Amino acid sequence: MKIFVTSVRAIFIAMLSLALCQTAMAKESDPLPSWNDGPTKSAIIEFMDKATDEYSEQYVPLDERVATFDNDGTLWSEKPLYFQLLFALDRVAQLAKDHPQWPKTPPFSYVLNGETDKLSTQDILTIVEATHSGMSSDEFDKIVKDWISTAKHPTTGKPYTSMVFKPMLELMNYFRSHGFKTFIVSGGGNAFMRAWVSSTYNIPPEQVIGSRMAAEYQLIDGKPQITRLPELVVNNDKAMKPVEIYQAIGRRPVAAFGNSDGDLAMLQWTIAGEGPRLAMFVHHTDAKREWQYDRHSSVGKLDKGLDEAKAGGWLIADMKKDWKQIYPGDDK
Repeated sequence: MKIFVTSVRAIFIAMLSLALCQTAMAKESDPLPSWNDGPTKSAIIEFMDKATDEYSEQYVPLDERVATFDNDGTLWSEKPLYFQLLFALDRVAQLAKDHPQWPKTPPFSYVLNGETDKLSTQDILTIVEATHSGMSSDEFDKIVKDWISTAKHPTTGKPYTSMVFKPMLELMNYFRSHGFKTFIVSGGGNAFMRAWVSSTYNIPPEQVIGSRMAAEYQLIDGKPQITRLPELVVNNDKAMKPVEIYQAIGRRPVAAFGNSDGDLAMLQWTIAGEGPRLAMFVHHTDAKREWQYDRHSSVGKLDKGLDEAKAGGWLIADMKKDWKQIYPGDDK
């Protein structure tokens, strides 16, 4: 009898261990653990399964696997203002001592007097051109790195790189693990993003496509350098996104991800290609854990894109419903 009980106990322990092992393996095999189970997550995984199955009619050859991601509002937050604009406003305060006329000269006076609500689109361009030029490419890179390593978000108090979306980090890793090259295609400045994307997103600088300012090659004290000039050459937004993708990559993306009408053309161009395609908008629906906005927002407006996504059956990642966790380190 004692031997029988011992045997039963051993079998029970073995079965329990197997169950726990299977649970752990299932958890480890989940490529998107910060995503809630549901139609959106399932559609992403189903797309990947077909795109990487060489026996599937939806198979995508390795050299064609390109996925593009907008940055602001898609990979990290963008409220109350685009983070690069907050960088520019901080730069105005830092540079004001060298420009005694700024406290009385709009638009710089608006910033220094705390009247940023008065800034027009042209004012913002003027500020960006003034604060992002007049230095070498290496100097600007260091300025951005110093800022982003110390600056804190005005509302959350978090470092800006702590306000990246954990579910989107997982999504990029998921695509890369299946042979996709992941590119950032943003309205943000390419040089601004290239200063920190490698450590934050594991994306190399050469896979960043953004707005860009004029620059020129110079010899200064016998040393070659690239000098940044106060002129916006490309505003990489809306219809310019597919154009710049074509110019920089030479391939139509197989998958594209955005969050606003500024990304609509990129998603349209992606979906219009032959073969398997995936387009997804990140929909900001979580006022408690992040922000809630879409059609009437002055930042990250999603109006026409939301309608087209619903009509075309594109994916819409509802932050409140689809994401267990917003930022890395936050409680679920």
